[in-house]
Amino acid sequence: MPWSRSSSNRSAADGDPCQSDRVTIDAVFGQPLPEVVITDDHVELRPFAMVDLDLIEEASRDPFIPTITTVPATYTAGEGAAFIDRQTSRMTSGEGWSLAIVDPDRGRAVGQIGLWISHLSKGRAEIGYWVAPSGRGSGIARAATMAMTAWAFEQLDVDRLSLFIEPWNTASIRTAEAAGFTREALLHDWERVDGVAKDMWSYVRLRSERQISAGQ
Repeated sequence: MPWSRSSSNRSAADGDPCQSDRVTIDAVFGQPLPEVVITDDHVELRPFAMVDLDLIEEASRDPFIPTITTVPATYTAGEGAAFIDRQTSRMTSGEGWSLAIVDPDRGRAVGQIGLWISHLSKGRAEIGYWVAPSGRGSGIARAATMAMTAWAFEQLDVDRLSLFIEPWNTASIRTAEAAGFTREALLHDWERVDGVAKDMWSYVRLRSERQISAGQ
């Protein structure tokens, strides 16, 4: 059975302080991870399924998404299915969770969000996300990032969540800031995008800040 967490009764503003120290998943990088479903009033995050092939086809036509993900730049049904299989393998290999972002109003997946745990033993994890063109402008990326952030702090032994965003990507920057992440530093040549080293803004949310906010 998949692990399921519903936060439909949780206010994003109140921060769910009573759960901030509870760790219920003993995740270890490189070891199989449980399947999870995360839901609240605004978004559902669930494992990818073959019903999401239309989303992968749309994302493959975006000029940016295939350069920073394993979404195929040239779509075929086989390539789309292979992408979905890769997302499932992230959990079985212990890399982290790669989940489809489902917009309840549309009744379908509109993007992807990942939580990567290669440095979880040091108290750190990384979030990344993308939304296909048809899902943009609705606030769904912010909702997904907030839901994933809350889940990570509630269920994992993590102190620091990071996002890394290219300076030109103002939409992603707005999403990060709306989800409560703080700009920390500009990291030069931090990540290769389409084979070229790129600068990235580092954005961060800290468990300690969440606890301080909850106690005020």
